[in-house]
Amino acid sequence: MQALYATLLLCVHGFFFNLRPSEPFLTAYLMGPDKNLTETQVVNEIYPVWTYSYLALLFPIFLATDYLCYKPVLILQATSLVVTYSVLLTKKNLVAMQLMQFFFGLATASEVAYFSYIYSVVEPAQYQRVTSYCRSITLFGSAAGSLTGQLLLSVAKAKLFHLVTITLASAVVAFLAPWFLPMPRRSLFFHKIPATIDSKPQCNSATLLQTSAELESRVPLTGHNTTTISPVKDGENNRTGLVDVMRMFFSDFVQCYRCRTLLSWSLWWALATCGYFQVINYTQALWEKVRPSRDYEIYNGYVETLSTLLGALAALLVGYLPVCWDRWGELALCSLSMLMAVCVFIMDTLRNIWLCYSSYVVFRTTYMLLITVATFQIAASLSMRRYALVFGVNTFMALLLQSLITLVVVDSAGLGLEVFTQFFIYGGYFAIISLVFCIAGLCKVLSRKHFVQEATENNPAEVGTDPPPIDGLDSYLQISTANVNVTGTFPAQER
Repeated sequence: MQALYATLLLCVHGFFFNLRPSEPFLTAYLMGPDKNLTETQVVNEIYPVWTYSYLALLFPIFLATDYLCYKPVLILQATSLVVTYSVLLTKKNLVAMQLMQFFFGLATASEVAYFSYIYSVVEPAQYQRVTSYCRSITLFGSAAGSLTGQLLLSVAKAKLFHLVTITLASAVVAFLAPWFLPMPRRSLFFHKIPATIDSKPQCNSATLLQTSAELESRVPLTGHNTTTISPVKDGENNRTGLVDVMRMFFSDFVQCYRCRTLLSWSLWWALATCGYFQVINYTQALWEKVRPSRDYEIYNGYVETLSTLLGALAALLVGYLPVCWDRWGELALCSLSMLMAVCVFIMDTLRNIWLCYSSYVVFRTTYMLLITVATFQIAASLSMRRYALVFGVNTFMALLLQSLITLVVVDSAGLGLEVFTQFFIYGGYFAIISLVFCIAGLCKVLSRKHFVQEATENNPAEVGTDPPPIDGLDSYLQISTANVNVTGTFPAQER
């Protein structure tokens, strides 16, 4: 009953936290008559604050979440969102809008508590079901928010100010739910669970369906799925100090990234997520240039709803694709990364709003499909503790690279480029990712061919066999991938 109660409250919190009708129209609101800010202020001075604050707060919030046993950070997350939209609704000056972005970065970084809490109050046998509930409700909330905002704008002729007001009301509901959650007594690192084993994440189609559909949007899987840890002997103190936790992090980090397969998928994860965040963060600014909201009706809400739902569908189909990702993964990443690059170039060069909308939907859907595959390939052989660590490191590296790109390309302290030039750079960025994995894929194919030739010369009976796995973790990953059917969803759009 306690697990059911906690799951229901988390679903309420997750739905209303992501129900944000004003989200697809934030740029139009800031540059419209309500705030009357310039494009340079919005793109080059306000939006970069989210990137910097998210990066700076990610690791401290991750540690605080585990040390404080989740619930206090859930309350902090909800409070940050209320402050974000209170400032957005009532203030107008540049500094206030930068402060608003800081608090949104705090809310985004704190989402790790939402995806970690449930594993501290339910039994391992229930992980799959509660993960499905909690992740799908956030996806549904995001899609419902975008659709509601567009319908209110197009059909009811509501003003953007009213959409922000509704979003603030939704944030208040999300703020109330965490107060009634039971306080966990265990966590992944600092408050160890006496007993059991270091369990593996529940990697199947229901679990990853929720993962991919959302991250797209927000907090990618930064240690979201946490649960039991290493066995603890009877009578042993279950509390772990910071030094011990950091030592544990470093040891697990070295062990995990020795695996070449995991390293390859993690590299794509970090590089692509960085570019993905940049595109979705500044797409509204590009749309505003192509079709100004002051002069025309805009349909951003429909586009966000469609891209979210198609992304979820693409993630769901991953488990049914007859692809040997171990063999063809690099070449698949190459071809689909190039497709993402083409979508960005179309948005940048053709400057037709319908082509922009269509390209954005294809771009987001492709990313969600690939991030689902990456999620499964990485998680299939990892314990929950290492699962949390690897995804946390990957997200941190993505944010670190994104902050560097933002500082150089976007920020007024750097080059401060206008939005069309930015998107030309982002298109080139994805083309470079495609080239990197094209070279890696060709090298892998040639290596396998060379192995087969050597095997033929030395022992004709070995013809047609695959080369041995690179290390133990690779072997386990290949076995797990062959026996587990998985799909995924990924976090929703970040601002």
